[in-house]
Amino acid sequence: MKVSHPTRDLAIINAAGFLRSFSVGLMGVVLGIYLFRVGLTSFTIGLVISVGLAGAALATLSVSLLADQVGRRSFLLILSLLSAIAGIALAISPSLPVLALLAFVGMLNGTGTDRSAASALDQAVIPGLVSDVKRTWNLAWYNVLLDGGGALGAMAAGLPILLQRQLSVSVLHSYRLVFLGYFGVFLVVAALYFFLSPAVEVAAPSGFTPPRTRIAPQSKRIVRKLTALFSLDAFGGGFLTDALVAYWFFRRFGIGEENLGFVFFAVHVLNALSHLGAAWLARRIGLVKTMVFTHLPSSLFLIAVPFAPSFKVAILLFLCREALVEMDVPTRQSYVAAVVLPNERIFASGFTNLARNVFWAVGSTIAGLVMQNMSFSAPLVIGGGTKVAYDLALYRAFRKLRPPEEL
Repeated sequence: MKVSHPTRDLAIINAAGFLRSFSVGLMGVVLGIYLFRVGLTSFTIGLVISVGLAGAALATLSVSLLADQVGRRSFLLILSLLSAIAGIALAISPSLPVLALLAFVGMLNGTGTDRSAASALDQAVIPGLVSDVKRTWNLAWYNVLLDGGGALGAMAAGLPILLQRQLSVSVLHSYRLVFLGYFGVFLVVAALYFFLSPAVEVAAPSGFTPPRTRIAPQSKRIVRKLTALFSLDAFGGGFLTDALVAYWFFRRFGIGEENLGFVFFAVHVLNALSHLGAAWLARRIGLVKTMVFTHLPSSLFLIAVPFAPSFKVAILLFLCREALVEMDVPTRQSYVAAVVLPNERIFASGFTNLARNVFWAVGSTIAGLVMQNMSFSAPLVIGGGTKVAYDLALYRAFRKLRPPEEL
């Protein structure tokens, strides 16, 4: 008889998420700058980022359709091993078509935030390991660890320059050493997932019967509407990936990797703290209000960044934005899990995250094109404006649909 260990499973999921997010946080700062250093244009940088996100979108679709048949643990192992390929791709620096193909297969994430297929699967597993009352808090702590890992990863963005000085090698060679480290981290993540118990394979901790594949019509309608709204949000987010924003600061103000590492470390620390604030606020005003009332002002701060007269003012506005922008993440994840049946959580999490990945990719491609041919700062304004529209539409559509713990 197989023994389940929900507490151990939560610890493994959180630890793996932390390490995965460390790599993503690092890539969010250095990817755009590295690609610029090897000769890519703004458009091709955006294209590589979008191709990686397209790979993540396909992986998320696979999670939605196959994870419960193949096994959630097995899927997490496979996703981790595929992600390691992206590190090898950057380390060997192949031609653009080969790089794009490997970025797709390796689900290369330039957003700076771990919203991967593995994260979508985590979001379906965690609610099944805890009660409804603890669901939002556990997702909040999970996201705290993700952003904590992302913060340390961003801080590590100075590693290429440090290695260049210490080893007396070219800056491109030092970048390749860092990408090999990225490869190694994902091998460790895969090893962690090997120790998950059978509890992760079920929709609820009380039994081990395989979840039904049939989705209730009401749940389909809810998920369809949420997916449309999240697509709009992600499209705006595609203009604002960490890789493109770091590239923007690099070109606009001449800020190097080491200083940008400190900036994005602060960004992820603020993001991490905001998750706990979101869980506290959600208990008082509800999940939907928390999502909208914190996300809307963050977008207004972002729109103001390109108009800042100096680097200090731009950073202040950017950090104000980042202190609020992630408060909708654990609340959104909790809300999606709450408004469908337990056996429908893989479907709901998978398809809403699939839409986000697809439209992140579309937004990133257009952002690079706009940055190169229209205005270098236009992506920040377009991205922020799109997110404002999303917040207003979300509140109008879902303000009356409450999760069980708010009834």
